[in-house]
Amino acid sequence: MASVNSDEWRAVCDKFTNAQNLTEVESRNDPENDPFRSKYKARELLREIYCSLKSFEAGEGEEESGGESGEQRPTEQPVDGQREDGQGISGDSPAGMRAAKLGAVEYYLGVNHVDTEELSAGQEHLMNCMKLLDRCRVSSENVSLFIHVRNQLGILWAGRDETEMAQGFLETAESNYQRYMKEDGSPPIDMTEYFTSEENLLTHQERTKRFELAYTHTMYYLAQVYQNLGETERAATYCHSTLQRQLRLNQFNPMEWALNAATLSQYYITKGRYMEGRHCLSAATVISGLAGEVPSEAAAQESETESERREHLRQKRAEIARCWIKYCLNLLQDSKKLLEDNIGELDTDRQDELKRARRREEEEEEKGRKSALLFGSEDTFDSIASLEEKVLCLFPLDFTEARSVFLVGQNYVTQAKEYFQMDGYVTDHIEILQDHSSLFRALAFFEEDLERRCKMHKRRVDMLEPICNDLNSQYYLLIRRQLMFELAETYSEMMDLKLTLANRQADTQSLDNHTIKKFNSLCSASAKYFQMFLDSLCSPEGKFPEILEEEVLRPALVARFRVARLHSRLISSVPPVQLENLNRSLENYKYVVQYCEAHPEAAAAAETELELSKEMVGLLPLKINRLKARMAANN
Repeated sequence: MASVNSDEWRAVCDKFTNAQNLTEVESRNDPENDPFRSKYKARELLREIYCSLKSFEAGEGEEESGGESGEQRPTEQPVDGQREDGQGISGDSPAGMRAAKLGAVEYYLGVNHVDTEELSAGQEHLMNCMKLLDRCRVSSENVSLFIHVRNQLGILWAGRDETEMAQGFLETAESNYQRYMKEDGSPPIDMTEYFTSEENLLTHQERTKRFELAYTHTMYYLAQVYQNLGETERAATYCHSTLQRQLRLNQFNPMEWALNAATLSQYYITKGRYMEGRHCLSAATVISGLAGEVPSEAAAQESETESERREHLRQKRAEIARCWIKYCLNLLQDSKKLLEDNIGELDTDRQDELKRARRREEEEEEKGRKSALLFGSEDTFDSIASLEEKVLCLFPLDFTEARSVFLVGQNYVTQAKEYFQMDGYVTDHIEILQDHSSLFRALAFFEEDLERRCKMHKRRVDMLEPICNDLNSQYYLLIRRQLMFELAETYSEMMDLKLTLANRQADTQSLDNHTIKKFNSLCSASAKYFQMFLDSLCSPEGKFPEILEEEVLRPALVARFRVARLHSRLISSVPPVQLENLNRSLENYKYVVQYCEAHPEAAAAAETELELSKEMVGLLPLKINRLKARMAANN
């Protein structure tokens, strides 16, 4: 090949530098009506470089065949052995370097075509690069190119929804990296150095950074591939490692990194891995702070672009806050499942047992923390750890611990609502309110004082009822149904609590008028919202569907059952009112039984409700007949 110091080679290097500049810098300023102008120019330069390399290769071929002396040189043998398959020339041999340089140009041409949306041509160039590399073994001179080209082919095939093809290329890139690090491990040459003068070669530190970043991209793409293949555990592992490497290499966009970490936390939460989930969220909060401060009001002279950027930051921080809400809510709900007995109340024996095991659990947590994949550098780790200390990752076992988790969640509810306001973000705002309501419900489980527990449920009603009544049923029907059902259940819980409190002082027959009035009010409110839910299923003409859709089958049967139960519990001293309530109760119990008889497949959706409904259909007529008999006797 022409001497590195020759004018011909310097011309090649200059063309490559210009092509890189056109691709990475100038292309950002291309006009909308000619968006690929700079990249087309870069493509022409790359083609010229390719022709020059082939010309140099032909010239060297003549020299190697004997030149003017006519002597035949022996066939060049591999220097460092061959690939495991026994084929190819060593990457650090002259022929290997020629193949690598030609392969690099094919690679850049392939990326250029992909960037300009010419995918088939891009694939052809990338595969040409692969063929050239097949002549070489993996070495410090070409391992970076080996990984880059497979990364690009992985992206290309993933974009075509050919996930398994993408997986093959990316897993090969991964094995190339791992094998090289095991056998050599020195900072490899970067592809750009193929066309760089000696005085401009990269430092070992920069080589290492670029190589590690290429492998980080491999892991990032593999995480997505495994996610698409349904291998969620592997996807989470690769995503976590990618985030960790991005921080270590200082190659990340703060807000994008933070959102990815917050999203990963949601996977850990669903698996009950709250230590990892908390760590991801703490890191997300700290790293998102690196994106800059967001003032309460934008300055008047602020440009539109800057204003949009700040609005984007506010939104993303609000989304991270919502992930924190889910963390706190799930932690409380999972703890409730551990502690509740078969009627949904606190099992104190189980609570004592778990408290005794807490010390051992905390010791295990410390061991787990040391083995976990932690985020952060010396600058950020203390900030992340400090934030983690403010919220439990172990299951809260009493009201004090549960309240500490609740308060963290409630703080993030406030933050999230500041951005996702009702005016403009109706669905998001309501979902946040529903989570806030669920936080209160989970906390109420731990509260021993029934009056205070009842007040927590009243807070839920106060935040949801106005919105439920104000929402347009035409546009937000599904949301209204959710709210109706939750309000019905909340009023029912309040009713049961009030009755329990009253019964601690006297039996039901001796309840004072104020208590009876309050009980009936809560009972009627619950029945009203269950009935509103059922009415929402009717046709515009007011006809209830003969066949219930699968997504509303169980809610509808449960609502019918609960309406029946609520009407039978209303307290009245007036016989005609009692009779009306019992008849309405029987009517709804019969609906559940008759619907399941007509549609046997529906029975599985409400087994308990169906069994109790059958029992009440047998008992209530007797009660109704006795009441009628008394009424007749009195008349």
